[in-house]
Amino acid sequence: MTKPPRTYRTLDARPSGDSLIKPGELVDVVEVTPLTLADRRIYNLLLENAWDAIDKPVTHVIAKTLLRGSHNSNDRIGASVERLMSAIVKVEVVWDGEPAIERVQLLGGNIETLRSDGLLEYEIPSRLRKIIRNSTVFARLQREVMFALTSKYALTLYEMVQKRGNLRWRASDRFTLEELRGILGVPKGKLTSWSNLKLRAIEPAVAEVNQLSDYVVEIAPIKTGRRVTHVELRWWKKDGEGQGAAERELASSRVGREQRRKEAEAEADGLKPRPAWLDAKGASLQTTTYETARLRFPGYDIYFVEAEWRAWAATREAPRDADAAFLAFFRTYAERHPL
Repeated sequence: MTKPPRTYRTLDARPSGDSLIKPGELVDVVEVTPLTLADRRIYNLLLENAWDAIDKPVTHVIAKTLLRGSHNSNDRIGASVERLMSAIVKVEVVWDGEPAIERVQLLGGNIETLRSDGLLEYEIPSRLRKIIRNSTVFARLQREVMFALTSKYALTLYEMVQKRGNLRWRASDRFTLEELRGILGVPKGKLTSWSNLKLRAIEPAVAEVNQLSDYVVEIAPIKTGRRVTHVELRWWKKDGEGQGAAERELASSRVGREQRRKEAEAEADGLKPRPAWLDAKGASLQTTTYETARLRFPGYDIYFVEAEWRAWAATREAPRDADAAFLAFFRTYAERHPL
């Protein structure tokens, strides 16, 4: 009698010097308590450090110097550890053969020595250990990419694609907007419209992942009636030239990376490069400008109009006053598109 093939477990996967393993159940989680980019990086490193005994009821120890990245201070470590301790995530599991939602804490009790070169001793909660023990799907994260991504949305998207990239006969996945907001960790009450979510979270994340990872990613809106209610995540492996470009970018200085990305996108689209003054840092609008726009033009999606203004301004000379130019464009836009 032939034995059925043995199921490959996530715990069978081994980290390497260049990569680490993250159980799939901890990738598409809905954060009840949103985490920061630093929190997510630190948590991935804690999982990696505990990997050899991550499903055992033991404590794990790591040097704080391994967690602080390029920062000289340990202050951020303590703050991240506290947020991870208080974070509750919702994980999709199977319970008695039925789909279920399990709510678990990401990190258990810990103790941190006060020396700057000291240690952190920590525990993986028992319920989470069980989830990891039963896991059969995982994401292999390249350490260099994880530290190069500059937003929590980009890192989460990268993890989502790394989890799905090796699935056979599948190159897309569908989510409701609420599901996507939850997985990305968008704070409640923020980016509530599709245009805001696309402009502030999705487009920058997709651009970074496409620039630095081995995959090309797309997130396409799906409408129900006139409203965007779902999105489709699509991915495919880059060819040798694309992977080589990502490797060269990772080896290059971070300085100018955003501009190089915009120039590459413009070249691919057959467009002139976007003027430098329109970059997020080069043309960041003042908070008072947004407040003025809300008062003058109530009911309009300010960030959508801002995106329209930036697209229109890309072919024009830099204004002396970007804030005044935006408000003037908004006035004309409101006259032409009355509510």
